[in-house]
Amino acid sequence: MTADIQTETVSSFDGAALAVHSIGEGRPVLLLHGLFSEAQTNWIKFGHAEAMAAQGYRVIMPDFRAHGESAAPTDASAYPSDVLVRDIEHLIAHFGLDDFDIGGFSLGARTTARLLGKGLKPGKAILSGMGLEGLSGWGKRRTFFADALAAYETSKRGDPHWMAIQFMKTQKVDRAAMAHLLDSIPEAAIDDFSTIQTPVLVLCGRDDRDNGSPEALTEKLPNGTLEWIEGTHMSCVTKPELGTAMARFLAA
Repeated sequence: MTADIQTETVSSFDGAALAVHSIGEGRPVLLLHGLFSEAQTNWIKFGHAEAMAAQGYRVIMPDFRAHGESAAPTDASAYPSDVLVRDIEHLIAHFGLDDFDIGGFSLGARTTARLLGKGLKPGKAILSGMGLEGLSGWGKRRTFFADALAAYETSKRGDPHWMAIQFMKTQKVDRAAMAHLLDSIPEAAIDDFSTIQTPVLVLCGRDDRDNGSPEALTEKLPNGTLEWIEGTHMSCVTKPELGTAMARFLAA
């Protein structure tokens, strides 16, 4: 990790150990990573956190439970409904965040949207790697990833699950823990978009439709703005333009 990154362990609402990485000083921005990933891959490795810290932000990046350096319990009881939202709500309270911004990529964006739908009111929010269908229905995506877990040992190159499985292997995902986590995610992230008055940036790769239409999502958001960077769902996080666009939106 970058030398300036600080890491601490926070006990969540149920005692699960969550690794939280941070860099910089100033206005807090909470960044949530994608499925099978962690803060290091989504925010640190390609310089996004550093770019935002350079603009005067305290960048706070938890590893979700069952991801990265956080605990990955394999008991189903450790994954009640909305567990990721409950973890982030706990971290917001733990760090005493009241005037802050928040953003997420893919599952992190879905979790951010879920928090907004439940009434969280940050200054600004970023939904990256996300389209409307990724928020309105989780069942199709859950089935895809559950099938990937089932095919973990047998999938061959060319299989639609191949890339997801290779990423899981690279990340050393605990499959039992991940299966429980997938089941804990509610079907709809936002029930009523009209309640989301927060300025929201929808930021996606031009070739990313993994979670549906970013255009349709932006149209649903009362204060939504759409911005494109180059790349697919997997490759756009490697582009420095991602962190640059995020920092520019927050500073505007």
